Amino acid sequence: MLLRAYRLTDKLGVAVLKGSVALYDAALEGLGIVWRQIIFALRGAWRVIWFVLRPAAFVIASILIFFFNIFLRATGQTAISLRRSGTNAMARRAARAEIDVALVEDPLRAQNRVLSLLTVLLLLSLVFAVLWATNPARTFGVAAVVDIGLNNPVALFAETPLPATSVPALLATPVPTVTPLPSVLEVSGSIAYVAREGGQTDIWAIPVGGSRPIRLTNSPQDERDPAWSPDGRRLAYASRQNGNWEIYFYDVISGGTQRLTFDLSFQGRPSWSPDGDLLVYESYQGNNLDIYILRIDGSQPPIRLPGSSNAPDFSPAWSPDGRRIAFASWRDGNQDIYIFSLDDQSVTNLTNTPTRHEDYPAWSPDGEFIAYSALDEGLEKVFIKPSRDPSATAVVVGRGRTPAWSPDGLSLVFAVDSVDSTQLIANPVAGVGVLTSIIPVPLGASQPVWTGALLPAALVNSGGLPSPVTSPLFIEQEEFRQQDPPYRLNPITGVQVEDPLLSDRVNDSFNALRQAVLTRAGWDFMGRLDHAFWRIDRPPQPGEERRNWHMTGRAFSITRSGIIGFPPPLEVVREEVGVDTLWRVYLRVAEDAQSGELGEPLRHMPWDFASRTSGDIEAYNQGGRLKREFPQGYYIDLTLLASDYGWERYPAGSDWRANANSINYWMFTKTDGLTWFQAMRELYTEAQLGGFVPTATPSAAGG
Repeated sequence: MLLRAYRLTDKLGVAVLKGSVALYDAALEGLGIVWRQIIFALRGAWRVIWFVLRPAAFVIASILIFFFNIFLRATGQTAISLRRSGTNAMARRAARAEIDVALVEDPLRAQNRVLSLLTVLLLLSLVFAVLWATNPARTFGVAAVVDIGLNNPVALFAETPLPATSVPALLATPVPTVTPLPSVLEVSGSIAYVAREGGQTDIWAIPVGGSRPIRLTNSPQDERDPAWSPDGRRLAYASRQNGNWEIYFYDVISGGTQRLTFDLSFQGRPSWSPDGDLLVYESYQGNNLDIYILRIDGSQPPIRLPGSSNAPDFSPAWSPDGRRIAFASWRDGNQDIYIFSLDDQSVTNLTNTPTRHEDYPAWSPDGEFIAYSALDEGLEKVFIKPSRDPSATAVVVGRGRTPAWSPDGLSLVFAVDSVDSTQLIANPVAGVGVLTSIIPVPLGASQPVWTGALLPAALVNSGGLPSPVTSPLFIEQEEFRQQDPPYRLNPITGVQVEDPLLSDRVNDSFNALRQAVLTRAGWDFMGRLDHAFWRIDRPPQPGEERRNWHMTGRAFSITRSGIIGFPPPLEVVREEVGVDTLWRVYLRVAEDAQSGELGEPLRHMPWDFASRTSGDIEAYNQGGRLKREFPQGYYIDLTLLASDYGWERYPAGSDWRANANSINYWMFTKTDGLTWFQAMRELYTEAQLGGFVPTATPSAAGG
């Protein structure tokens, strides 16, 4: 009987062992399938699974271990009782076994101990499998990025083992609402950016997760193009505080500023070498925009980057490994991103996209990817692309411009514009990282740069520098009359135009803009116009709108002939924004100021309207083409300057390619949010408007 009990115990233990192994294998296989489905289907509930199943698994394991040990002990006690109550032969055998125990341990007890140990290990492995399956940090494959506007997941890069957390559709609303940075991501550091107010730009900074921006520069002249040093202590930037554009750096610890370049020509867009000893930047010398390298200590003169071309090279960015420099260029007839190798001095076209004009290249911290922005299908978008594979397809990260990487390489920060505001958005690159609105900034703010270093407490507590703008750009002297119509026209003196009149509500802003153009360009370009006020009975030309804003006294047209000449006073750049064709107008500064003290060189190829009559059929059908050669010299952005004073460019008509009168690059309006009819009612009674008065739409009830 005792022998049978031992054999039964032995077989039971083996059965338990095999059953445990089978259960373990089945559990692993089942859990692998079930939990994988749960993770993909209920990823948002991983916290509940994590905190609930972990203690439950430990409790179950402890209970199983406790009862299994009781079972083993009970089996051992039963065997001993049977052994002691057996026959004499069995007693003698038991006595001999007890004597042998003193010399050799009972093999059944050793076997039971082994079974207990194996059972514990199996249960612990099962617990580990449960915890492993529910861990949200596991990775299953290639990361995904959502293409804005398409809601179509696109594989980022096939050989990049990044987390596969999906990214929600980007920017479902025009501007995301402001939300605090999630503390679980433990992001930190500081972001500097450029904001424009009062007709000039300054550099600001904000601690990541903070709410109050700090002004870092406040010269009455422009500062822009910020670039953090590798240690985050110094901020290089471009400024014209001494009359022309030069490179400076600001020490955020000491508060000191140092000028690095000394040349009458234009210098801008600096970028640091990884060791912080060198700067690469763009400079306009010899009537061409090229890239130069400068030692911070000034021990050597600037060196022009080898491999430069006769086309403009600009927006340089130094790679983290120190051996490559990315930049934008027109050397192949299109504005693409290129990479220059310092090892073999080779130049590679990274983007090579004839339909897009890329700018603002930015290296990822590991140097494997480059982010950049471009106007694409009417929207400004941010792209990323492998830095070593020109044939790879660029991936859209989101809508925005001027991107910069977070210090950990998981996110990109960039500027996103809406109708009346701009926000800095930090967006995950591959499903992880920050997804939040950093801060609302003034309309047109751009060029954010992110460092892992924190701003000094003294600088944060001080609130930054005071504003350099002490008075508004203009004060509109309006006279509201208690009659119908409530406003009248006022003359714009000294302007050559058929009817030198504008509405009393906008004439002061025009006069202030005219003076600003004279100061910035060195000559009175606005002293002559093609059109200002139109009388209500003026017949429009073919292609001109019947309800024209010139009739409201809230529009003016610069001279169309400004695009003619050698060189012409005006250069016009085509921009497709949304469904509209808009034009950015650049005004050439006075010839005696072409040494760099006024304006800056062009970076975008102008549109050639004259090519429509050159015999080029494609140019005729498209209303022109890009110019073949880049204009030389210095220009001011007339469109930007007019916007400072409230005057906005007017979109081209839908037939502009075939109708020269509807191109409208010459037209600027100041609507102040009014409809055309509301603006007309400020100058005319309803009786005077006659046929321009809207006709009420009959209701269904009224027949």
